[in-house]
Amino acid sequence: MKKWLIPVGIIVALIAIIAFWSIGIKNTALQHSQAVNKEWGNVQTAYQRRNDLIGNLVNTVKGAADFEKGTLTAVIEARAKATSVTIDPSNVTPEQLAAFNQAQSGVSSSLSRLLVSVEQYPTLKANENFLKLQDELASTENQILTARTRFNEAVQVYNGYVLKIPNNWFLSKYKEKPYFEASTGADKPVEVKF
Repeated sequence: MKKWLIPVGIIVALIAIIAFWSIGIKNTALQHSQAVNKEWGNVQTAYQRRNDLIGNLVNTVKGAADFEKGTLTAVIEARAKATSVTIDPSNVTPEQLAAFNQAQSGVSSSLSRLLVSVEQYPTLKANENFLKLQDELASTENQILTARTRFNEAVQVYNGYVLKIPNNWFLSKYKEKPYFEASTGADKPVEVKF
């Protein structure tokens, strides 16, 4: 009777080891997935800060100068469009990320036209509130860059973990996530026309 207990004990021990190993792989994948979600939240927070500052900047410009209405309208519309694109980081697709990036690049383009246009207004350039907002926008752009970089770093760790063998044998529901990429034409300087 004891002879069959040893092989059964070995089989049970192997099954337990494999089960705990599988659980460990899944828990780590979940941890990496949550890190990607957190970093995506940081990206959205940085963009939200920029959108909030743009509202203040527009109001400051409106109050201090008889400003070109078309440029101001373009900034307001780009901001509205950018805030309407939302992404669920747990099910993000490259197409969704591209749409988000395109909306945000519209804000950047309109904002650069606004800031160049302001150069024509010496009283506005000297306005302390405007200068502070300009500094805040520059700081926010740096925060956006940092948030994007950290998001891509989290995606790299996540993708590396879920795609490698043997982890991918146990993680069929965890799919590769796309990286945040620069919008088309971002490598060229922005051209501002009046």
